[in-house]
This record gives sequence, C-alpha cells and structure tokens, in this order.
Amino acid sequence: MAVISIERVSRWFGNVVAVNDVTMQIRPGVTGLLGPNGAGKSTLIHMMSGFLPASNGTVLLDGQPVWKNQEAYRQIGLVPEREAMYDFLTGWEFVLANAELHGLPDPGAAARRALATVEMEYAQDRQVGTYSKGMKQRVKMASALVHDPAVLLLDEPFNGMDPRQRMQLMELLRQFGSDGRTVLFSSHILEEVEQLARHIEVIVAGRHAASGDFRRIRHLMTDRPHLYTVRSSDDRALAAALIADPSTAGIELDWKERALQIRAIDFYRFTELVPRVAKEAGIRLFTVSPADESLESVFSYLVAAK
Repeated sequence: MAVISIERVSRWFGNVVAVNDVTMQIRPGVTGLLGPNGAGKSTLIHMMSGFLPASNGTVLLDGQPVWKNQEAYRQIGLVPEREAMYDFLTGWEFVLANAELHGLPDPGAAARRALATVEMEYAQDRQVGTYSKGMKQRVKMASALVHDPAVLLLDEPFNGMDPRQRMQLMELLRQFGSDGRTVLFSSHILEEVEQLARHIEVIVAGRHAASGDFRRIRHLMTDRPHLYTVRSSDDRALAAALIADPSTAGIELDWKERALQIRAIDFYRFTELVPRVAKEAGIRLFTVSPADESLESVFSYLVAAK
C-alpha cells in the first residue's frame, strides 16, 4: 500500500512549469528520486512534505492531504537541500529546538538520541556555522529524525559528505527501509543510488519519465540497442554466427579488452541466441555481461529520450 500518493500533480511559478502532471506512489522501503538539475525533484519533495501546495492535483499521506495538515508533520522528517540554518546555534541547540517544536515529552533525550544516530555527538557543542558541508548535512539529518518519523524525505542528503560519512548514512537508510519506514531520497551520485534504492522514480523536465527497478526499465526501452560485452574461446567465429541474426545490430572486436562489443536490438531473442549459437559451434563462453545497465546509462537514455 502506498504511503505517499501523488495524483496528476503540477506546480508552476508564474509562467514556469516546475512539475507537470506527475503521478507516482511511494511505498515503504527506500526509493531513489532521480533527475538532472532543474528537473523538479526539490519542488516535488517540498509538495510531499507539505511545505508547498500543488497548483493542480493531489498529494496524499496515508490517504489524507498533506498541504495544511499539521498532523502530517508528526510523521514526516525532511532534509532539504538548502543550507538555510541558524549558524549561531550549536548542533545540540539546533536539534533540541526541533525536538521542542515537535512538543516531545523529553526533548533532551530525543536530541541526544538523534545526534548519536548520525554520529555527531563529538561536535554537538560547536556552532553550526563552523561545520563543514558534510557535518551540516548530518545535523540536518538529526533534526529530521528527532521525532522518530515514519516517512523520511531527503533532498540530496549525500552532498558534501566524505566516503565514510556516505557509507554510514547509506547503512542508516538501509536499516530504516528494513524497519518498514518510507524513505525517499534524491541524489546525483548514481552509483550510490544503484546500491541503495530498491526502487527508483525518474523525473525529467518536470515530467515522470520512469518508475521501478532500473534494469527492468532498461529492458523496456526497446527503441535503443542493449550493449553487451562478450568473451569467448573464439570471438571471431562467435561474431560471424551472431551478426547474421536480426536480433544483433552490430558487433565490434575490442582488441584491447579481448572481447566483443555487441549491440542487440531484441533483448529476449539475443539472450536466448548467444548460448545456443555458442553450443552449436563448440565455443566456450567466458563472459556475457551487459555494458549499459548501470543506473547512469539508464538515466542518460531517459534524459536523451526527452
């Protein structure tokens, strides 16, 4: 069951359309929200969190409208991309203030717990203005977690973090997803999204471009060839046998890699063809691997298609 339902949502600012007729469902677990700069990701997250009204359409949290719904804020934790923070406060004061604003029965305990979760106790007595970008991201995360929300909306949460901080946050988000929370995050670090998100939503030029597992999305893109790297005991003979089949659009022999680079236009026929042809010709297959199924490749195709 969807926790957040977005139905035919649009948002415009004057003559500029930031989000255009988007429909998607966000369910428990970890979802990655992808799109180039200016695609409308931040605008969409602000509407999901109830900080921005939709110009058209509906945004629902557990079946209830998010806009002007104060009760929704008890369930949502938001980490915005912008660093508009109170730099004169210490990290402790900043997180404690958020705990008090939520009216928690023991705000001090909640603030300590949230800072410990993001491993920021060591710097909690320093002013936020002295923090690095990565440290600011982590203290924003602590403020979003202070009331133990069921839904986390994170806009570019990995920005400015060093590798250790990123790994720690990735593990934390995985755990939240496993615990049944609903986590949606946007990121330009495509490799990390590929590792972390079980589901992706792609926004391009304000429109919903794709939804689901990125490999499944790639297989549905029948108008573009699928690229494969193939290594065998006789690359020349295998290439000669494959090029005659209509499922194969082109084959190149990569001398440096000692492999065939094959463009297939019929995914299902090609995946059945390769082992059969190799067996009939007595050729041993060492490697048959997709060369363009990384999230970056899928994302580039989707952007180009728009």
